[in-house]
Amino acid sequence: MTTYDADGITLQKVRDYVWEIPQEGEMRAPARVLASEQLLDEISDDKTLQQLKNATHLPGITKHAICMPDGHQGYGFPVGGVGALDAEDGCISPGAVGYDINCGVRMMTTNLSYEDVQGKEEELVEALFANVPSGLGGGGIVESGVDTVNEVLERGVEWAVEEGYGVEDDLRACEDEGRRPDADPSAISQKAKDRGKNQLGSLGSGNHFLEVQRVTDVFREGVADEFELEEDQIVVLIHCGSRGLGHQTCNDYLRKIEKTHSGLLNQLPDKELAAAPAGSQLAEEYYGAMCAAINFAWVNRQLIMHRTRRVFEKVFDRTWEQMEMHLLYDVAHNIAKKEQHTVDGDDKTLYVHRKGATRAFPAGHPEVPAAYRDVGQPIIIPGSMGAGSYVLRGGEHSMEETFGSTAHGAGRLMSRTQAKNEYWGGDVQDDLEEQEQIYVKAQSGATVAEEAPGVYKDVDEVVRVSDALGIGDKVARTFPVCNIKG
Repeated sequence: MTTYDADGITLQKVRDYVWEIPQEGEMRAPARVLASEQLLDEISDDKTLQQLKNATHLPGITKHAICMPDGHQGYGFPVGGVGALDAEDGCISPGAVGYDINCGVRMMTTNLSYEDVQGKEEELVEALFANVPSGLGGGGIVESGVDTVNEVLERGVEWAVEEGYGVEDDLRACEDEGRRPDADPSAISQKAKDRGKNQLGSLGSGNHFLEVQRVTDVFREGVADEFELEEDQIVVLIHCGSRGLGHQTCNDYLRKIEKTHSGLLNQLPDKELAAAPAGSQLAEEYYGAMCAAINFAWVNRQLIMHRTRRVFEKVFDRTWEQMEMHLLYDVAHNIAKKEQHTVDGDDKTLYVHRKGATRAFPAGHPEVPAAYRDVGQPIIIPGSMGAGSYVLRGGEHSMEETFGSTAHGAGRLMSRTQAKNEYWGGDVQDDLEEQEQIYVKAQSGATVAEEAPGVYKDVDEVVRVSDALGIGDKVARTFPVCNIKG
C-alpha cells in the first residue's frame, strides 16, 4: 500500500510507519502520521487526520505537523500531536498544549519483588485509596492558601523538597529538575489559583491513576540496569496533571486570545487552534502562565509520590529508604517549551507543542539528566488497566524525525460516553481481579467503565512502531498489580 484514503484526505507512504499528508492550499507545511496500517485504521476513525491537517495552518509551523502512533481526536489539535512553531515568527497555541497543562507520569522504582506484594494487594489498594485524594473537586494532601500556591507556581518541586515532601535526589530525576524558570505566577488568574489551592496532591478523575506494577520483561539490559529496573520488580506509576488550575489557565488564555487576536483566528480553519503571535504580550503571558502550571503539576505528582512512600512504609513495615523507593523519571505529556532544534542546517528556537506526546531526547543530549545522559532520557508510556505499560529511552532518530518526541500512551479508541454504554464498571473490576489478579479501586463504577481495557488502542503496537522508528526504544514492560482511580 502506497497511499491511504480517509474521509477525503489522502496520505502517501514515505516509508514503513511514516505517512504524509502533502502540503496543499493554505497549509504551511505537510503533516505526518507515524503508524502501522492497523493503527492508521483506528486513527482515521475520528477527526484526528482533519485536526492534524488544520494544525498545519498555524503560523511558523516548522518541517511538518506530526501525529504519534497513539493519536486520536482532541480539542482543536489532536491528542498525540506534535507541532514545532517558530518562537520568533510563529505563534503559541493553548489548544495545542491542552487543558490539563503538564498532565504527565512519573515512575518510582523499589527493591520489592512481586512475591513481596502477593497477599497484600487488597490491603495496599485500600490504603492507597484512603490516603491519596482522588476524584472531582477539591481535597489534596496540602490544604494551602494562595501564598503557598504562588510559591509552588514559582519554585516547583524545589518548594516540595524544602517543605519535607521529597529529597534532593527527586529533583535530579525530574525534567528541568522540577522547575520551569520562565514561570510567572502573576500570569495565573485568581480564579485558577482558587481552583488549585485545595487540590495540591490529588489525582483528579478521568484517566488519571496511581498504579502499582511489576516488571514483566526487560528488552535492553544495559539500559534497564542504568534505570535500576529488573524483572519481577515492583514499581509505582503516577499519572495526573495540574488539576483545576491548569484547566482554568488554558480556558482563560483561549478566551483572551480569541478577543485580542481575532485576525489570526479568522485565518485558521478551527477556532480551537486559537494562537497568540510570537513576541506578543499574550504569547509571553501565556508562556509564563503555562510554565507556572507546569511547576504546579510537578509538585502535585511529587506530593502524591511522598504520600505513596508513607503508605508503603505502613503496609510493609519498613522505611521507604529501605525499600529504595526512588524516582526514576517524570515525563510531561501536555506542554510547549522553547527548545533549540536544527532544521535544514539552521539552529532555531521553537515552541515545541507536545499534546499527548512525550519528550524523547536521545543519549548525549545536554538536557537529559546527568544520570541518564549516556543511555538516553527515560520515557514512561502507560497502557490500560489490563494491558500494562512500558519504559522506553529516547531513540537516536527522535531529534530528526519528531523534534525529540514519541507517543504518550495507548490512545483512546472510544469516547467516555461510548465506553459507559459498552461497559459496566463493577464487571470490569471483577474481571480484572479474577482473570488477571489486578485489584482496582475507584470513586465510581462509571470511572472504571470509562477506562476499561477495551477502550484503548493496543499499547504493544504503539510501542512497537516507536521502537521501529528509533524515536523511543523499548527498555522494559510492566503489568498492573493494583490501581486507584478518581
